[in-house]
Amino acid sequence: MKKYLLAGIVGCALGALVSVKLAGPVLAQDAETKKTIYEQLDLFGDIFERIRSEYVEEVSSKDLIEAAIDGMLTSLDPHSSYLSADDAAKMRVQTRGEFGGLGIEVTQQEGFVKVVSPIDGTPADAAGMEAGDFITHVDGQSLLGLTLDEAVGMMRGPVGSEIVITVVREGEDEPFDVSIIRDTIKLTAVRARTEGDTVVLRITTFNDQTYPNLVDGLEKQVNEAGGMENINGIVLDLRNNPGGLLNQAIRVSDAFLEKGEIVSTRGRYSKDSERYTAKPGDLADGKPIVVLINGGSASASEIVAGALQDHRRAIVVGTRSFGKGSVQTVMPLRGEGAMRLTTSRYYTPSGRSIQALGVSPNIIVEQPKRKSADSEEEESRRNRSEADLRGALSNDSLSEDEIQQIEADRLKAENAAKLREDDYQLAYAIDILSGLSAIAIQN
Repeated sequence: MKKYLLAGIVGCALGALVSVKLAGPVLAQDAETKKTIYEQLDLFGDIFERIRSEYVEEVSSKDLIEAAIDGMLTSLDPHSSYLSADDAAKMRVQTRGEFGGLGIEVTQQEGFVKVVSPIDGTPADAAGMEAGDFITHVDGQSLLGLTLDEAVGMMRGPVGSEIVITVVREGEDEPFDVSIIRDTIKLTAVRARTEGDTVVLRITTFNDQTYPNLVDGLEKQVNEAGGMENINGIVLDLRNNPGGLLNQAIRVSDAFLEKGEIVSTRGRYSKDSERYTAKPGDLADGKPIVVLINGGSASASEIVAGALQDHRRAIVVGTRSFGKGSVQTVMPLRGEGAMRLTTSRYYTPSGRSIQALGVSPNIIVEQPKRKSADSEEEESRRNRSEADLRGALSNDSLSEDEIQQIEADRLKAENAAKLREDDYQLAYAIDILSGLSAIAIQN
């Protein structure tokens, strides 16, 4: 009995000794880390006081601290940032679908502001701003060295006021100025129309109005066509859509999927990972879908395109998307401000991350530059036919009904040709659906 007791005491003593030996270095490391942090905070305090007491002009302590916080966040990635109380309020308004400004989504690259996309129907869109443009100056003042929020702040201003921005565009030899009148931006998240037998759903942003607008717009077009049986398919136009709310991207994807994963998000820790799956029900009743994307399609747009592509529910057409595969969480802070922090990456149903890679279309279709008047005239001469010749014989072998049918087909072809001139990528998407419809009819 004494031997067992002695063995137990020795075992406890050895265990305690091992614990001390293991815990000692860990505690020392923690203490060293804390010491370093406090030394850095002391350094921050020293610099803060020096600026307050010795800077050439008096500065606001509040502004200094907010700038320090914003600098800390923007050093992480281009999408993390500090939102002052005013900026946080504006962001909440924007997600509801109405805000003031130019109507342009921007990011930062190599110290300059880069346009992700202009928003349809806004002053920036009307002024001809394009995805990929770099904004170097605002009203003659350089943006180099400014944070993204500071640059955006320079572009904000009263509704009705004028702003002149200097733009560098690929393919242009010299920078050029663009004058824009600021306005209140009222977003219609989804614009629906019918081209021939195809419903076109142009999704401009993902805010609280997106899914309701989508449902209402599709229903209206289908009713006007006399039912889904008279529709050959749907084009989801996500070009120049900068993204927005994750939950709206999930709802839009779910609208056309019967089952399966839509998107997954993975954070720093496995417990923060989430998967979102589709519920039964397809608003398009299985009709084929073409998704249009380009370099201005980002974030939530890429979630929708990636989900429908991976499930082979849609053919993706256009050019490679922007490649923003991260999720930002907006966290309220004291003083009514907020922090926008990148907290996870998202992955398409097949498990691919599109961060910095984008969604690659199934069919790459570039949007050609507009033709000059001279080239249009030359093409018109080449397209002359027998019927255009003076004194050509008439065709007397056709009935009146056949002539009317030929004229209707010709009008349809002319409208298709006009659409190709106005929007080649959209016309290409509609041609795909027309071809799929013709195959389905034959089968």
